[in-house]
Amino acid sequence: MAKENYTQYAILGLLTTGYHTGYAMKQMIDGSLNHFWKISYGQIYPTLKRLVEQGFAEVKLSSQEGKPDKKEYFITPTGEETLRNWLQQPIQELPIEKNDLLLKLFFSRHQDTYNTIDLLDTYHSKLSERYNTYAGIKEMILSDLCDQGDTPFWIITLDYGLCTTEAAMDWCVKTKETLLNLKEE
Repeated sequence: MAKENYTQYAILGLLTTGYHTGYAMKQMIDGSLNHFWKISYGQIYPTLKRLVEQGFAEVKLSSQEGKPDKKEYFITPTGEETLRNWLQQPIQELPIEKNDLLLKLFFSRHQDTYNTIDLLDTYHSKLSERYNTYAGIKEMILSDLCDQGDTPFWIITLDYGLCTTEAAMDWCVKTKETLLNLKEE
């Protein structure tokens, strides 16, 4: 069975938040969605075109002086219904994470323990950077966008990222301790 393309729902959702041009969507994606749902710039316009063809969105041209007409996209009632129906569907499967560190750890008996610990330290450092990024985004949303209807839902999503990142950082510390204990045996 082919996997469903959820990118269309991400784009429909963005259309409900006031992002109406491909460029504006890319900016929003880079600052938020790409932390948990990867969408490349090259996916945006073909997806918008498909949404228009399916009647889920419409495009309006607005003229700009000295520039090509700007295409702005708007969700249609059919698109809103499609988004709402998708939102109400239960989650069928938990996503499988591809994680280079876990793959390397799985086979780490074939390398020096201190090399494995270095991998964990690097991973922990990157997780710490991610955590700080999420905390900064949360602070910005709470101070600048607190009056938007989407804000509580954006915060819930960020809190997931903060919690899972913190848990992964804790796991790194415990795993390092386990490896050091193995080295002493």
